[in-house]
Amino acid sequence: MRYTGRVHRRLPLILATAVLVACSGDGAAVSRPTTIAPGGVAANAVIVRVVDGDTVQVDIDGRREKLRLIGIDTPETVKPNTPVECFGPQASDFTKGLLPEGTAVRIERDVEARDAYDRLLGYVYRADDGLFVNLEIVAQGYAQLLTYPPNVAHVDEFVAAARAAERANLGLWGACTG
Repeated sequence: MRYTGRVHRRLPLILATAVLVACSGDGAAVSRPTTIAPGGVAANAVIVRVVDGDTVQVDIDGRREKLRLIGIDTPETVKPNTPVECFGPQASDFTKGLLPEGTAVRIERDVEARDAYDRLLGYVYRADDGLFVNLEIVAQGYAQLLTYPPNVAHVDEFVAAARAAERANLGLWGACTG
């Protein structure tokens, strides 16, 4: 599924948010838009690598940041002292397929810039086609909903996508019990 129609209608809001974020001065900067691809969104970061299904490393203006995707939780694969969870490798591979190294992305923040582990928190959109990556991972059944208020800008979309994936037994919903 592609959600590009929704992203395109929101492009002015996305660009305005980028300017506000770039000017926030809190040291967790997400830069001003640098490119706009036809049919895509303005990029402000590049994927360095996928850590696991819900965490990536990005390059923002020459600075590397670990970024946690807001609103979703994929099964663990790399958490210290934690076994690999059911469907974890598949979730990581799915995210790697969506965000290969070098992919230009648009990062949008919500209310809180960082989590307790000092990871940048964000919603990620692929620059070339505007795909809302966080939502796609949930919609295809590779993640469950995980909400930490006040970061709830897309919670209704995530709830609907998670319920639909669960009803259809997609991904982890069909593979894992309990």
